[in-house]
Amino acid sequence: MTSPPDRNSDQSAPSPELGVYRNSVSIFLGAVVLFVVVMPFGQYLADPGPLEGVLLTIVLITGVFAVGGRRNSLVLAAALAIPALAARWLWHYWPDPLLQGLSLALGTLLLFQVTAQLLRFIVMAPRVDAEVLAAGVAAYLVIGLVWAMLYLFVGFIEPKAYQLSTGKTLDGFNALYFSFVTLTTIGYGDISPVAPIARMLAILEAVTGILFPAVLIARLVTMYTGRQD
Repeated sequence: MTSPPDRNSDQSAPSPELGVYRNSVSIFLGAVVLFVVVMPFGQYLADPGPLEGVLLTIVLITGVFAVGGRRNSLVLAAALAIPALAARWLWHYWPDPLLQGLSLALGTLLLFQVTAQLLRFIVMAPRVDAEVLAAGVAAYLVIGLVWAMLYLFVGFIEPKAYQLSTGKTLDGFNALYFSFVTLTTIGYGDISPVAPIARMLAILEAVTGILFPAVLIARLVTMYTGRQD
């Protein structure tokens, strides 16, 4: 007679492969946190472009390693990251609007891929461990980065898509600030989306900011309680 399957047999199974290295996700999380924390200090520089470029380069490169555990994922991520970074640095020294748009578009697609891979990793993981927790936090922060780049892309297409209390146009740091303020549904009101597509993006990000933590916590609790049973 065949014995019934052990309901907890998958709890000891290894987590699905994600990064190139064992701690790739944790390193990527550190890079994203560094980006968010250091980015504001660029506003005190005469030209914040190089600092922003370095921080973005670190995020995208570590993002490639974080999701490059499989050959197909690695090739796709590298194919997006290399031209995105090349366009970003060329734009700094040769400010052609097409280079800016290309960098924003490819960078956004790469971060979308990273977010999708992180979420897949969380869903497929058989147990809660440090990498799963790092993936959850990283996914939440990357969502903020994705929307920041989307806001910049909309501002690139339609310069008057946002109204700032300072009267300036939306730049890299202001887009990051507006994104996380919207994601956390704080909404200070000093930056307001004016164009319809900008308002639509703000709505989607606010909804995501509410649903993502609830769904993530529910998933982690289910994994943890299942392991304890």
